[in-house]
Amino acid sequence: MSGAPTGPGPAGATPVEVGVVDVLVWRPAAKGWLVLALERAQGTRCAGTWETIHGRVHPGEVLERAALRELQEEAGLTPERLFSITMHPFYLVPTRTVQLAAVFAAIVAPDAKVVRSAEHSRHAWLTPNQARRRFTWPHERRALDDARVLIGTPGVWDVIELQR
Repeated sequence: MSGAPTGPGPAGATPVEVGVVDVLVWRPAAKGWLVLALERAQGTRCAGTWETIHGRVHPGEVLERAALRELQEEAGLTPERLFSITMHPFYLVPTRTVQLAAVFAAIVAPDAKVVRSAEHSRHAWLTPNQARRRFTWPHERRALDDARVLIGTPGVWDVIELQR
């Protein structure tokens, strides 16, 4: 159930929510793939850090729709393909919940133009190795590695690609 706690547990138990999506954005290049990295703007959480697309899932929203919405809101992009990659757990201190982030890979056109939201001050299209070094958060580097393997493996796209 997107965005909702798993239900009441024992007294003092920490709720678990599937309430966040991450979207790694890929575009084909002459020699392989490029990955989008975004720098957080001043006045936002974690200003100056480099990351991928992140966002909250709205109540009742299907995870892939949340990924598509966040991709449009934060980078002005519409993907040609969207893949489910993995789930990433983390503790969200302000809400005292364990969040499960659904991680997606979005493939955009080679000439796709990024239109950044106010959340980000800069962006860069990087090789996967460059993006891996640029991303601040270790889980993004792990998800990038997983996505690179899946995108580069013939025959798995029909298994991991989501129908829209």
